[in-house]
Amino acid sequence: MKKLLLSTLLISSAFFAFSQTEKNDDKGEFSGNFQTNNQFYFKDSTIGANTTQYERELSSTDAWLWLNYKRNGYSLTARFDLFNNSPLLSPQEAYTRSGLGMWSLTKTLDNMDITVGYFYDQFASGMVFRAYEDRNLGLDFAVQGARVRWAPTPNTSVKAFTGLQKFRFDVRPVVLKGFNAEHLLELGENLSLTPGVSLVNRTIDKTTMDVISSTINNYDLENRFLPKYNVFAWNVYNTLRYKNISWSFEYAQKTAEAVVNPSTNRMELHDGKVLLTSVSYSTKGFGINAQYRNINKFSLRTSPLENQNFGMIAYLPSITKQNVYRLLARYNAFTQEFGEHGLQIEMSYKPKFLKKYQTQINFNYSLATGLDNFNAKTIGFSAKDTTRYFREYNIEVLHKFSRKFKMSLGYQVINYDQQLFEAKPGVPYVMAHTIFGEATYKFTPTHSMRVEGQYLSTKEDLGSFVNGLVEFNIAPHYSFSIGDMVNVKPGYRNTPAPGKKFELVHYYSIFGAYTFKTTRVTGGYIRQVEGVNCTGGVCRVEPAFNGVRLTLVTNF
Repeated sequence: MKKLLLSTLLISSAFFAFSQTEKNDDKGEFSGNFQTNNQFYFKDSTIGANTTQYERELSSTDAWLWLNYKRNGYSLTARFDLFNNSPLLSPQEAYTRSGLGMWSLTKTLDNMDITVGYFYDQFASGMVFRAYEDRNLGLDFAVQGARVRWAPTPNTSVKAFTGLQKFRFDVRPVVLKGFNAEHLLELGENLSLTPGVSLVNRTIDKTTMDVISSTINNYDLENRFLPKYNVFAWNVYNTLRYKNISWSFEYAQKTAEAVVNPSTNRMELHDGKVLLTSVSYSTKGFGINAQYRNINKFSLRTSPLENQNFGMIAYLPSITKQNVYRLLARYNAFTQEFGEHGLQIEMSYKPKFLKKYQTQINFNYSLATGLDNFNAKTIGFSAKDTTRYFREYNIEVLHKFSRKFKMSLGYQVINYDQQLFEAKPGVPYVMAHTIFGEATYKFTPTHSMRVEGQYLSTKEDLGSFVNGLVEFNIAPHYSFSIGDMVNVKPGYRNTPAPGKKFELVHYYSIFGAYTFKTTRVTGGYIRQVEGVNCTGGVCRVEPAFNGVRLTLVTNF
């Protein structure tokens, strides 16, 4: 409470100071937004909806109020965070606390701005540093400290910072420092280069180091090593653009530090490196993008004691496709920092001869393998190769029949190492096939209906599912939908006992939304299967859910 009062006092004092000392015609600009997510829980042992919220708390609330005021080159930002019985920060926990979640004060001086307090930023693609927030997954990696951004020329950017990473309403006692510089070099009307370089340093505090050292000292003598207080990570990158072609390249490396080997769950001393490159080309009616990434023991966190989505300094999201349909998104891959090859190819084609670009064909191929398993066999079409971490083929055909009616059909093939991604020892490798489609019809310019459906077939995991949804929209204010996902055939994990019959399991959803200007209110009943939830390429395993969700989002 004292920290909250002190922070509020400092912000108020700073705000008062710059408001009073600057005298000109700038009247200032005020903006903000408010978001709240509310859940009500109905215990359901049939699907495993039995975490603490179902037993005791019965409801939860998450809320954020963000405020920003700009005047005379100053920008003051503050955000109030509230978590009541919340599973958001940890799915198995009921977390309750509220207070000042972040604040910052920025002053702009010609071609430079200086920020103190909390800030979000990233270097290049984020492979050596990214401070960001993702509320849907309960992630907030803001840095509390000081940052300077300088633009000596319109095409040049230089950034430097130092601080501590945010953890809930406190900070982690690990010091971060970083520097980044990049320059846009225009070599002609159709040719440009954007090279850059970054350096990040992390220094572990003594308390954390004592825990690391104690853990290492419990290993057998041949597995012990001297841990490092400091780790340095650097990268070089460049984006080349020529007419309709773009090529990006980024290479990062870090010095040796303690890294957890997931196969032994033991810390080892390793340096690390990661390579990311992508090529894209687009023209009327056709576009293609291919990207490849190689990760070799590149885990950069606030300490090697952190895992999953905790303490991330480096941002290494999966480069696999982010699906939006309920069954297509059932199996998601997340990055294996200790070692991974990743490959993705996306293509989009609109044939001119089919009613002048009224048909669009989308294709996606995604692959993730171990460092020793990236070869013609794993890249190829063989469905039985279970050495892959993950592979997906996805093809979709969309056609606009008229101004009122459009339709799409698609097919997905998934290979998925469930033991690896969901930490379920002994479960078989998942191979799934999914047919999907949707149709949208406009009755009037403001009234439309959308129908979607998917059928997922697999003998592994929980078996096969059917999902259907009907959505009705009355623009610009109302939207309603009703759906059901049904577990129609059992799999490895829910095969009935001898003499027992498998019963269909329904996962219903009823949804409604109202939008007025910049405010949107939603509510609905959801019964959701447990599994991996991903946002922006970052994933976590979440338990099943059964209950009511209400949300409110408004901007002002």
